[in-house]
Amino acid sequence: MEKHIQTFLNKISYLAITIATLTLILVFLFQPPPETCINPKLNPNHKPHPKSSCDAAHRHLTTIHNKNHRLWSTNTWRKSVDSFSAIFRDLQTLKHISNLTHALILSAGGGQAVMSLKEIGLHDVTGVELVDSPPLVSRADPHNLPFFDRVFDLGFSANLDQALFPSRYVRELERTVRVGGVVVVCVEVCENGGVMEVLKLFRRSEFSQARNVTLMGSKMTMIITRRIESIS
Repeated sequence: MEKHIQTFLNKISYLAITIATLTLILVFLFQPPPETCINPKLNPNHKPHPKSSCDAAHRHLTTIHNKNHRLWSTNTWRKSVDSFSAIFRDLQTLKHISNLTHALILSAGGGQAVMSLKEIGLHDVTGVELVDSPPLVSRADPHNLPFFDRVFDLGFSANLDQALFPSRYVRELERTVRVGGVVVVCVEVCENGGVMEVLKLFRRSEFSQARNVTLMGSKMTMIITRRIESIS
């Protein structure tokens, strides 16, 4: 008798487990989404998270235009552009550049200097950097520029201090600027002795003047030279 009772109880237990399992499955299948989830019926434009890399590949990507718009609208970007504009307006006043100047910006970063020149009226401005930042800056090695000799009227850099090979860096600046053109570099603020040390790097330019400026919040010395024929 006890054996029959035990068998009956075992059957009841199995049945209860089966019913509980089926109940959980039904609850999971038909449970409405939590309130924190976005209901696609209420927001038909919502796109669900991708379930695989294949799904993710078809999701909308932010365009370069949108990325640039966000970057260019920041206060930091605007202040940087304005600081370059102040320097370039000085060069305009000194008659070193005009709206017709074909300018090269070496180590142009994100393109603040390029934008500032365009904003003050220059139409032909080329910015290069090790990493491109379209549409303002193209990719090029500043120690080995992909340009012919004497094609620019202005060569400018605010990053000579960071050059791996300063003499080669300046040589490329000079090589690509025409005779009579201007080569301008901004370096860490320095006195006459420091200016003379920088000028030792120049082989095809003669010293014009040096002045202290403020660029992107930092005190710097701007050294202006004019391109001449090669010194023998």
